[in-house]
Amino acid sequence: MSNSAGFLRKDATHVPEVRSPTVRRRELGALLRALRTAKGLTVEQAADRLMISMSKLSRMETGHGIATARDIRDLCELYSVTDQAERDRMMKLAAEGRRQAWWQSYDLGYATYVGLEAEAIAICAFQSSVVHGLLQTADYARAGHESAMPRLSPDQIDMQIEAKLTRQRILRRDVPSRFAVVLDEAALRRMTGGRQVMAAQLARILDTSALPNVTVQVLPFELGSHPALESNFTILDLPDQTPDVVFVEGLAGSTYLERAEDLKRYHEIFRRLQSIALNPQDTAELVAKLMRSYKDGLK
Repeated sequence: MSNSAGFLRKDATHVPEVRSPTVRRRELGALLRALRTAKGLTVEQAADRLMISMSKLSRMETGHGIATARDIRDLCELYSVTDQAERDRMMKLAAEGRRQAWWQSYDLGYATYVGLEAEAIAICAFQSSVVHGLLQTADYARAGHESAMPRLSPDQIDMQIEAKLTRQRILRRDVPSRFAVVLDEAALRRMTGGRQVMAAQLARILDTSALPNVTVQVLPFELGSHPALESNFTILDLPDQTPDVVFVEGLAGSTYLERAEDLKRYHEIFRRLQSIALNPQDTAELVAKLMRSYKDGLK
């Protein structure tokens, strides 16, 4: 398992080759927001001058709305963007933001997250009770879906698993994302799918953690309470020009946080979790030990 030092820093030499339309929309949105602010305009004032709804402009600025070529032309006029190179850059971002990505052919309830993850330079995650999706085997993922509520149809489950396995390619592509994950010990001991499924799942963790861009650590039960108790979160470090984001999961829904104070807080919490978790070598030994116990139970 690799050392996670430097995982939280952007590295211009480590930008993945993927061009995610989700990230392009967020990059354009951040630029539009900065231009509007520099002009001293509120969203309401800018929308009024453009003769569009506030919600449309707000969605473009947050990366949730798709900007047309006409939108970019009108925005450049309003914000006095006269430099042709900058206007061309904005047009290119808008065009790339309208493209179809592989995950859009799947019925995913978390398509926005996948679009951000696809181009992440570094991913730092904590999982309290299940193995992170980037480490899951197909059988482990299937067992999770089969116990979920509401339960999906077999075809829908197959689609979800196919999408999850496709996501995992970011760890093994030519310019891979760096991935640091802290798992609560509960994720390793929860009998998801039975002993055979768990043995194979822990073998997958060991295999993936051997990659130079991956660090896996476990928080043992004996530590007791910790800063992320009852929480699951993922910090996505995105390319320059694109705001980083924290994805927080919960039963009631998911939240995306990008305020500087939120990013700072979650980075601090993640570093704290890494500091108190088992180091990568001890983690590997624990995972191997539990894997053997699952295999022994099959005899």
